[in-house]
Amino acid sequence: MSWAPLVITPDSVEQQATEAGLLAAVAETDVIDKLILEHKALVCRGFGLGADRLDEVIDRLLSTRLAYVHGNSPRTKVGSNLYTSTEYPAEFTISMHNELSYSHAWPARLLFYCQQAAPAGGATPVVDAAAWLASLDPEVRDAYRGGVRYMQNMHGGRGFGKSWQDTFETGDRTTVEAFLTDAGASWEWKADGGLRVIQVRPSTTTHPVTGDEVWFNQSDQWHPAALDDEVGIALRDALPEDELPQSVTFADGAPIPAEYVTQVRDRGLALAVDVDWQEGDLLVIDNVLVAHGRRPFTGPRRVLVAMSA
Repeated sequence: MSWAPLVITPDSVEQQATEAGLLAAVAETDVIDKLILEHKALVCRGFGLGADRLDEVIDRLLSTRLAYVHGNSPRTKVGSNLYTSTEYPAEFTISMHNELSYSHAWPARLLFYCQQAAPAGGATPVVDAAAWLASLDPEVRDAYRGGVRYMQNMHGGRGFGKSWQDTFETGDRTTVEAFLTDAGASWEWKADGGLRVIQVRPSTTTHPVTGDEVWFNQSDQWHPAALDDEVGIALRDALPEDELPQSVTFADGAPIPAEYVTQVRDRGLALAVDVDWQEGDLLVIDNVLVAHGRRPFTGPRRVLVAMSA
C-alpha cells in the first residue's frame, strides 16, 4: 500500500468544525506525537483555522519554535519564528528535501499553514524518505555512502542569492563564526564582504526513534545540473562552480554525476503525494521521515511554516 499523510477532519475526531474543535483535537500532545510517528505526516482540514488563532495551535503542536538560521531558501519572517514557506518563483517546482538536511542541526518537525490557497497549482508534495532511499539505484546509493560536501557563497549585502546577514539572522560576524564552529564547518570571509562556508555531511540519516534509514541530503538542489530556471542557467554560465551561491560534490571533492542528481530529484518527485491546499489547512510532518517540496502555481498563494526541535 502506498504511503500518504493521515487526514484529520472534524468528523474523524468527533469535534466541531471550528477553531475550538481543532484546539481540542490536538490538546492531547502525547496522542498527536504518536500519530505523527506512526503516520509520518498529518493534515488537519475542515476546522476553519484563521491566522489570528494560528499561534495557539502551533503552541500545541510544536514544543519549541526554531529560527530559520542557516536556511538557504528565500523567505520572510512574519511572526514569532513564523515564516513564509518560500519565495522561490511560482512557476518552478521545488524538488523534495528535508529541511536543513545540509546543516549540522535540523528541525525535527515542520508545521505548514495555508492562509491563502493558489487558484491553480501550489500543492506541497510530501514523500516517505525511506521509500525515496529505497527507490534509488544501488549504484547511486553506493556512490553517496561517503557523504557530500556543500559549499555556500553568501554575499555581504549585494549580489546573487542570500546575504550572510539574512542567512544567519544577524550582522555580527562573531555570532556567525560561533555558529559555524559548533557546526564543524569551515569558512572564509571574502574581500568583498561575503562569506564562503564548506560543510561535509552524510547522505542519509537514521530516525532517532524508529531506526529507519532515510535519504537525507540536498545534493540535487545544490548541484549545477538542477539550475534549470533562467537565472540559475545564467549564473551557471557566468560563474565558475566554486563561485556559485551554492554547489555540492561528493565528500572527497569528486564531482557528482549529473545523472545521479537528476535520478534523485525525479524519483523523489515521482513518489510524492500532493497535499492540495484548502484555506485553513495544517500540515505537520516529521522532518526526518518525510521530505517535502512545492508544485508550481498561478495567482496569489500564502503558506506559512514554523519549525521545532
